[in-house]
Amino acid sequence: MRTAAIRIAGGVLATALAAFGLTAAAPQTAQAAPPGTKDVTATLFQWSYASVAKECASTLGPGGYGYVEVSPAAEQIQGSQWWTSYQPVSYKIAGRLGDEAAYQNMVNACHSAGVKVIADAVINHMTDGSGTGTGGTVYTKYNYPGTYQDQDFHTCRQPITDYTNRDNVQTCELNSLADLDTGSDYVRSTIAGYLNHLIALGTDGFRIDAAKHIADTDLAAIKAKLTNPNIFWAQEVIYGAGEAVQPTEYEGTGDVDEFRYGRDLKRMFEGGGQLSSLSNFGEAWGYLPSSDAVAFVDDWDTERDGSTLSYKSGADYTLANVFMLAWPYGSPNVYSGYEFTDNDAGPPNNGTVNACYADGWKCQHAWPQIIDMVAFHNAVAGTAVTNWWTDGSNAIAFGRGSKGYVAINHESGAITETFQTSLPAGTYCDVQHGAPKAGGGCTGTTYTVGSDGTFSATVGSGDAVALYVGATA
Repeated sequence: MRTAAIRIAGGVLATALAAFGLTAAAPQTAQAAPPGTKDVTATLFQWSYASVAKECASTLGPGGYGYVEVSPAAEQIQGSQWWTSYQPVSYKIAGRLGDEAAYQNMVNACHSAGVKVIADAVINHMTDGSGTGTGGTVYTKYNYPGTYQDQDFHTCRQPITDYTNRDNVQTCELNSLADLDTGSDYVRSTIAGYLNHLIALGTDGFRIDAAKHIADTDLAAIKAKLTNPNIFWAQEVIYGAGEAVQPTEYEGTGDVDEFRYGRDLKRMFEGGGQLSSLSNFGEAWGYLPSSDAVAFVDDWDTERDGSTLSYKSGADYTLANVFMLAWPYGSPNVYSGYEFTDNDAGPPNNGTVNACYADGWKCQHAWPQIIDMVAFHNAVAGTAVTNWWTDGSNAIAFGRGSKGYVAINHESGAITETFQTSLPAGTYCDVQHGAPKAGGGCTGTTYTVGSDGTFSATVGSGDAVALYVGATA
């Protein structure tokens, strides 16, 4: 229940923060990229929190992932569709993926495995209707008892129609969802209270859903209220040419999803482009600065609208993920979802993953060709591209300093080549076809790099070879 004092204009910040047991914090410089040496995130879309906890211990931690991104932790509208998670009814953790105890247990388990937790936060809007939420809250579109009332929403109560108009994009309704007035200090403080509760449970960062529809100044004001205003913060801002709101506006608050990255990889791998043109992939293509960018091949929206590759793309999808984890741009995010024919379909077993590759769970994060590249990515961190090679078309190879080397063949047939690397002489595991054994040796193919830094290999069509220091026979 809010108090009358919260509605008073003068001194509203301190009063509102006190209602959540918080104190005001001065704005801080944004954390531009995930801290630590392990910066690869696995997004376990619509996994239950109990299933995420197990996966952190069994796969993500041992595989070298630094972060796991989990689906929204809030009470939501009733329904089996995946998008019900993106229509919050209240900020208590009471959805199909688990309750607060399950969320806390997940955070503890992931931390024990050396994996930090990023929570997907839906703070732009609430719902588009009325009913009873998954936690029992009775609501209407502009009234959420104990959380928001009519005056807490923008007055443009019409769908967004004009992306060249900033006010229309940021004050009207995305998909007819009730748009929160994030310019209101009460709303900002209520959102901050929710995020601070997740921080108190051990959450290490946030992915801000629909950030494009929230003014960057509003997001900065919300972040300044957090108990850790430097917390990792990634924002969903989809680039559109000529649009009023651009991703660059959000760099001062934190990282930003670089949607052009995945779109262009689809064009290169599936749309008639040539991999040989990837030699300067990244900022030279007009993208956000690498230090501010989240790189990804696909997410749950883009795999459904077809704007990027997806698990349905076969070897093209695998190779694009291999390239992302080998190439030095942004903080890589590996998406992991489930099979679908109906774009609205919710997760199998309400999010419970009994086993990977069963019940429709795709577990892309655990595919050997992908997870072993996470270790490659960690091993080559901080190195530049060296020894770029291409056949002039759709076969490429490159090194990462003297730490690693990868060859990717997207031609219609195999290629045989002697590759020049900067690797030290030795025998290396090809982590695209095996892995180093704990006691030494490899479970699969090996290649010997000579004293001149060369090795010879035949790389099959739609296949790759990857070698790195630390994975030797």
